[in-house]
Amino acid sequence: MNAPSSSYRSGFACFVGRPNAGKSTLTNALVGTKVAITSDRPQTTRHTVRGIVHRPDAQLVLVDTPGLHKPRTLLGERLNDLVRTTWAEVDVIGFCLPADQKLGPGDKFIAKELAEIKKTPKVAIVTKTDLVDSKRLAEQLIAVQQLGAELGIEWAEIIPVSALGDKQVDLVGELITKLLPEGMPLYPDGDLTDEPEQIMVAELIREAALEGVRDELPHSLAVVVEEMLPREGRPADRPLLDIHANVYIERQSQKAIVIGAKGSRLKHVGTTARKHIEALLGTPVYLDLHVKVAKDWQRDPKQLRKLGF
Repeated sequence: MNAPSSSYRSGFACFVGRPNAGKSTLTNALVGTKVAITSDRPQTTRHTVRGIVHRPDAQLVLVDTPGLHKPRTLLGERLNDLVRTTWAEVDVIGFCLPADQKLGPGDKFIAKELAEIKKTPKVAIVTKTDLVDSKRLAEQLIAVQQLGAELGIEWAEIIPVSALGDKQVDLVGELITKLLPEGMPLYPDGDLTDEPEQIMVAELIREAALEGVRDELPHSLAVVVEEMLPREGRPADRPLLDIHANVYIERQSQKAIVIGAKGSRLKHVGTTARKHIEALLGTPVYLDLHVKVAKDWQRDPKQLRKLGF
């Protein structure tokens, strides 16, 4: 065993990759708790959710950006600007490429953008290795190596990983940590995210609301937490947090989908979200949900601002 080095490292890293490349799942596996929302649908992470990985020798702050894509709406353009700004500011970029899908135009589009950012070290992370055999994995690792060579990207590392199977997750943390600058911890020990709790709560509600209706309204859902207040007059050993939140959709016709027959769907959404929120905040929660229509909010700058984008 080597003696631990006296030099402590700390800094920021972000995972990039086309939608559904395993970025959020990897973030959650490294941090060890659910901070970024995971979905089998593109474009579900809207906020820069930071997960903080505490290690004896380092602190790694993960910045989760939305997937970079060819924008079709004003929201899409704003998300892309946010991505590029983030890439230029972090210490390490991890490029996630799923093992079970051939490299496609989306991967090349992102790799070209990455090649423009010269100074930041880049790590290629081949995700979802639990879904392929060793031959397919070897082919993918070679393809990733070649993609870098074609575009003049020198990968600091190429790492195969399965975040769900917990294979190599620690290694990813270790190799990224080595590329961070030396420095003091940026956050107090024990912090897992610096995202305001209200935004994380909104994300958990949004994830629960998308369960089962992703095909019908993947991007049409936004959640705003109006208030989170401890219930007055409760004994100290039995606190209750009142959370009032609005689920916004774009059209009246979508309201019935979210609410369900006799409110059954919304009730299920409330129960699921409440469990996750209680686990996150460590306190019992009363969750009050309302569904509202904000007409075509994705294309309207005023609505986008109101909904926090």
